[in-house]
Amino acid sequence: MAHPTQLGFQDAASPVMEELLHFHDHALMIVFLISALVLYIIVAMVSTKLTNKFILDSQEIEIVWTILPAVILVMIALPSLRILYLMDEINDPHLTIKAMGHQWYWSYEYTDYENLNFDAYMVPTQDLTPGQFRLLETDHRMVIPVESPIRILVSAEDVLHSWAVPSMGVKMDAVPGRLNQTALLASRPGVYYGQCSEICGANHSFMPIVIEAVPLPYFETWSANQLDFA
Repeated sequence: MAHPTQLGFQDAASPVMEELLHFHDHALMIVFLISALVLYIIVAMVSTKLTNKFILDSQEIEIVWTILPAVILVMIALPSLRILYLMDEINDPHLTIKAMGHQWYWSYEYTDYENLNFDAYMVPTQDLTPGQFRLLETDHRMVIPVESPIRILVSAEDVLHSWAVPSMGVKMDAVPGRLNQTALLASRPGVYYGQCSEICGANHSFMPIVIEAVPLPYFETWSANQLDFA
């Protein structure tokens, strides 16, 4: 859950988000080192009057400053590509959920069950209970079992939407007439919040996403109760 004055990412709640955080730190250290080197060179050039003819015209230095950026780019590109393939990997999902975007709410369908589907509307500010978050709470949460690979099918009924949950490392566009696919795996129990991340009209800010990750026995009890209620 994000908080005021937060500078970094939200805490990772899935293996993919953990990998993304590690890659972010890796790339940021490279940026810091490059920035420090460039700043040192600028200060040195401004503050000294000494010159060296071997530096002004040297093939060795030109070779170094040509090869070194290429090596740095490779150091960034290889882990980035690895994470891209990891995010696209869906191996034997235990559960499939279809998330459908509407103006301006989400509907969820658990396709492995015969009649388990519901709409998730934002809870109005005046109806919030103590401890609930304004603009982030929904009247129905998407409940998933912990440590189980979940396949999410994302689409939209009217305009472009985007199903995004930062702590899970998931962001997938919802396109009318197209069924996109992504995967998530909750590392631990908890409640994780997201929002539509594609400007979709007047109430774009008011279609939150709430995922509740629970142990498998609790999920089975919840799904049975939902089926009985339906």
